[in-house]
Amino acid sequence: MKPGRLLARFFQVALLVAASTVPAFAATDPSFQFTATAKDFGSYFPSYLANGYFSTMTSPRGTEPNAAYMVAFMDYKPGDISRPAAIPGWSEIDYNPGGGWLNRTRLDAGIFQNYAQTLDMHDATLTTRYRFAYANKASDIEVTTFVSQAAAHLAVTRIAITPQFDGPVQLSFPIRLWSEHLPRFPIASMGGEEMIASVIASGQNLDNKPVPTPDRAPVWYPGYTRVLATHGDAKALTLQLKGRAQQGLGMAEAAAIGLPEGLAPDDVKLEQTPAKLSLQITVTLHKGQRYVFTKYLALSRDGWGSDQEVLALATAARTTGFDRLLADHQAAWHALWQSDIVIDGNPAVQKAVHSDLYYLLSNSTVGTAWPMGACALTPNYAGHAFWDSDSWVFPALLLLHPERAKPIVMFRDRTTEPARARARQYGVAGTMYPWEADPQTGVDVTPHFAYEVYREVHVNADVAIAQWQYYLATGDKAWLKTRAWPVLQGIATFWTSRVTYDKAHDRYEIHHVTSPDEAYNDVPNDSFTNAAARKALEIAVKAARIVGAKADPRWSEIATKMYIPFDEAGQRHLDFDKSVPHDKITWMGSSLVWLMYPNLDLPMSPQVRRNDFQFQLQELKSHGDDPNEMMMVMLAVGAAELGDAKAAGAWIDRNLVGFLKAPFNVRTETAANNAGYILATSAGFVQSMLYGLTGLRIDDDGLSAKYAPVLPPGWSGLTLKGVHFRGQRYDIHVERGADGKARLVRKALP
Repeated sequence: MKPGRLLARFFQVALLVAASTVPAFAATDPSFQFTATAKDFGSYFPSYLANGYFSTMTSPRGTEPNAAYMVAFMDYKPGDISRPAAIPGWSEIDYNPGGGWLNRTRLDAGIFQNYAQTLDMHDATLTTRYRFAYANKASDIEVTTFVSQAAAHLAVTRIAITPQFDGPVQLSFPIRLWSEHLPRFPIASMGGEEMIASVIASGQNLDNKPVPTPDRAPVWYPGYTRVLATHGDAKALTLQLKGRAQQGLGMAEAAAIGLPEGLAPDDVKLEQTPAKLSLQITVTLHKGQRYVFTKYLALSRDGWGSDQEVLALATAARTTGFDRLLADHQAAWHALWQSDIVIDGNPAVQKAVHSDLYYLLSNSTVGTAWPMGACALTPNYAGHAFWDSDSWVFPALLLLHPERAKPIVMFRDRTTEPARARARQYGVAGTMYPWEADPQTGVDVTPHFAYEVYREVHVNADVAIAQWQYYLATGDKAWLKTRAWPVLQGIATFWTSRVTYDKAHDRYEIHHVTSPDEAYNDVPNDSFTNAAARKALEIAVKAARIVGAKADPRWSEIATKMYIPFDEAGQRHLDFDKSVPHDKITWMGSSLVWLMYPNLDLPMSPQVRRNDFQFQLQELKSHGDDPNEMMMVMLAVGAAELGDAKAAGAWIDRNLVGFLKAPFNVRTETAANNAGYILATSAGFVQSMLYGLTGLRIDDDGLSAKYAPVLPPGWSGLTLKGVHFRGQRYDIHVERGADGKARLVRKALP
């Protein structure tokens, strides 16, 4: 964006948001409120504040130096996999009333008295309150932080201090300059055992921890942003810097400090060290008076904003003021919550749904072509784009926020060239999307220790299915022709070169694949892969007809004759070819329930569906270990498809046990593995409401009620508010009729 335009855009957005007529919301709705107390000090699992473009982690005091990340801003150090570069920490404020600095004082309920920290997910604000009582001095502290949803380049943090004494105090307003994380491992080339040995040799470990804190830091450490230039102005109370991710993109950051009205500082010093760029302010405060200090932050990166504008944005934000910026931010979030999922009869599930929607919305953008990292704007799973984006996150957003789902499918369009190059690398035709894609470049960045998942080629079908779903949900033929068709054509071409024709049985097979149940990493005819490939080929044929292109006749032939392994005697599908023993202990036990996944929804008779489901339950019990939460989601969906409301409700409730980490409902992939922030599980839980209990499917006929809706016992209703579909908006209710049976009711909205 050219200089000047970014600043103008900020004011334009602020005016639009200020004019919004979104109704006010009761701030005390408990389903949006998550509060930490002093009891959480020993097991505090940090959350984050984010607006899809950048983030900051939370911390107990509300003032600590926190890691922060920016969308698709990656470190490309040779030998390592690409990973999110931690940007200079921006939310830190420190306070010293004379006996010691707030952020260096131990967390103790006797020092941080009457402590409460609330993450309000309706307003997307973090507010921390306590009395800081230390060294015979006490101060009442209130810290409020938000990352603006109304002006994407801005964030604000404010500390309000009410001292219980008279006298001088010090405040520090740093931008934290992180050093490179050490040790760094050559993960691009290290095998699994070698990596584990190196981690242990460094004094770290990969064991599951008894205390719920993120336990995969030895692998998912952040990348590095090298600060190239810093500047501060003690008179203007501003800070600014420029940096560059290692071997990556440039960025810029600026802060402007707002002082309490009428308060003149006793002294202001600029501090520049290798660790921080900071303004140190000394002021004299008076007992019982409330003093508010505010830090306004602006940032940009190459391809998103201008590094010449960040200081102007920060100072303009200071002129606008905290109250107006907060009101605009809240109005933008309230507008998002006009599309919601409302549950009547189960407060715990309602609270989980709201936290999951919050995390999805916090990581979504509009009008871009960036995917979501598997673990959001954090370094976990190295910020890479998996099939999670296409098959889990995308459908969860599509009905409620199609404009926020679109960047996910646009990313695949933007990165077709790397996918073509990868196909050539593996000796196949068309496009071959990687298991782990760099979110900026789209190239394959799968760690070497996971190299065998190059065979988990169902990702190429998952991408195609998402593209088609977006078209079905929007009816946008121009987009289908110019953006989606090249993706669909390339994927269909890939499958024609990846299948093998079995002449003896007159069928097509796919050999040497990794199952979604990944312990089976070189099997023939994985049922999920074959079924998804068939659907991708069928989609390409349909799309060709709509856009006026010529479909390869082999696409229909292969789809028609695609082999899906089936046990005739047991009247159920097989996980893969019967020549492969199904005898391993895995986190899934089986992947048959994946055939019922809403995106795929393999056609089958009710009896086969029931037999598949029962086999999945049996195998999860006999061959499953520490199941991934996505399995819990799929069992809820499968039970709903079978019309078993009680079982669906039980699996939904099971999804709340162990996976949600206090105090902010951060989801972890399994109950034992605390690699948190995984968005696929949040999205899956949302999908169990959108597509599971409702029985709705996005198909060629529209938004179809393909299965009878169900309501778990104790629930009196489920409402999908503000559904968007083909240019119309609806409220969709699942309610109990006079006969006690669940029924689906759609109400068109103006």
